[in-house]
Amino acid sequence: MDRSMGVAVVLVALAGTTAAEPVEKAGKAEAAGEFTLGLVQRSLKEGLSQTDVVERLGSPNLVTRDAAGRESWVYDKVASETTSSGRHVGIGGGGIASGGSALGLLGLSAGGHTERTKSSQKTLTVVVRFGADGTVESFTFHQSRF
Repeated sequence: MDRSMGVAVVLVALAGTTAAEPVEKAGKAEAAGEFTLGLVQRSLKEGLSQTDVVERLGSPNLVTRDAAGRESWVYDKVASETTSSGRHVGIGGGGIASGGSALGLLGLSAGGHTERTKSSQKTLTVVVRFGADGTVESFTFHQSRF
């Protein structure tokens, strides 16, 4: 007597890709109240008092005087930026058996992971020169990225 068994196998495949968000993003510095070139350009102008400069930019890193007694303030800022991105891919499967016999579990899997990290540093140096009356006479800046 022939017995026939009904067998049903279900294979489920899952595949997904996700990308990690950058750890830090450039351009958010001004929103966070950090020292940026845009802040310097908007805040400084000739004729500002030393008190006004401190209120707008904060305390300088270095203060010097020339032979005539005029002060120069140096703001030197360094920022590190790290960006990280990743990709994850996975495929998996499973099966079930029906009918009086147990065929067991049919499985299939594969996976992979890739991650990239990029680091850079930015520097911004601002020199503010004050006249004999203690007001801004001029200012210069230099910005670099490496």
